[in-house]
Amino acid sequence: MMKKNILFIFALFIVLFSGCTQETQNKIGRGIQNWTGTNGVLDIYMGDKLVQRFIKVDKLSTAVATQGEAQRDYRYGYGYLDKNFNYKVDDGEKKLYFEISGYATPYVFYENPGSK
Repeated sequence: MMKKNILFIFALFIVLFSGCTQETQNKIGRGIQNWTGTNGVLDIYMGDKLVQRFIKVDKLSTAVATQGEAQRDYRYGYGYLDKNFNYKVDDGEKKLYFEISGYATPYVFYENPGSK
């Protein structure tokens, strides 16, 4: 009986989830990811040189207009400024809010390779 209930709930979840739009599915996925936590790294480049690194970034969000549904051309988040590029939070490295241009800023966002 317990297996049937679990199977029914799982099937119901699949049906409801598949009926969502792609954007709603993405929001649900980001919500789960934020709940479980991430350890992202954001590298910002100038030409071929790494100029800034933020670590322990949980997500990059796309800005939305204050009136309406239009997306803005920048992304934002919170992370620790890794001044010495060692993938660790050292003394004096503080958590900061940052914004990056979606068009003009060359950046790479990835999972911290030293976190596993």
